[in-house]
Amino acid sequence: MRIVIAEDDPLLREGLALLLRAESLDVVATTGTPDGFLDAVGTYAPDIAIVDVRMPPTHTDEGIAAAVEARRRRPDLAVLVLSAYVEQAFATDLLADGSARLGYLLKERVGRVEEFLTALHRVADGGTAIDPEVVAQLFARTRPDTRLDRLSPRERDVLALMAEGLGNTAVAERLVVTEGAVHKHIRNIFAKLGLAPTDRTDRRVAAVLHYLDDAQRRA
Repeated sequence: MRIVIAEDDPLLREGLALLLRAESLDVVATTGTPDGFLDAVGTYAPDIAIVDVRMPPTHTDEGIAAAVEARRRRPDLAVLVLSAYVEQAFATDLLADGSARLGYLLKERVGRVEEFLTALHRVADGGTAIDPEVVAQLFARTRPDTRLDRLSPRERDVLALMAEGLGNTAVAERLVVTEGAVHKHIRNIFAKLGLAPTDRTDRRVAAVLHYLDDAQRRA
């Protein structure tokens, strides 16, 4: 796995590089600027990029803008975005623009090495990884009288883990239930949210988008 790291904090940038190299992963370049990141992507053709949301010169959304541009140039590039705190709009846009090979983690997650590496590999393998804290904060902001109120507590747990990017096997392991039980809960979620099967819509992504969009709209 070839990795480019774009992070303007030199301590975190080099700490990430050391961590990943200790795991025998190939960090081909590190950079502290959006332009340097785009140059590195063009030069080294990485499999995945780890990108800070806020980078110079204004420290607003330069990292996100650079990641979007990098994906435009190389649609197969996996991107794992790091942020110091929950950025609701980006968490929603992450899925709305297509969830494959994309991740969004809070920087504090890096200190939980096993969780961070699991998310990194999941994204690199074509999946999605959304920080559990993002999911929790968005759920906490929901208000009564929404379709989500039809879900049982266990169904809400399943949907929250789906939003983190976990597949059915991982959801079953996290909740200590069978995969058959997870399948049943997901069918109930689709039914209660009115998500009928179609050729054009991924119901799993649609279910997650429903509650993320609803939480942001009602926050």
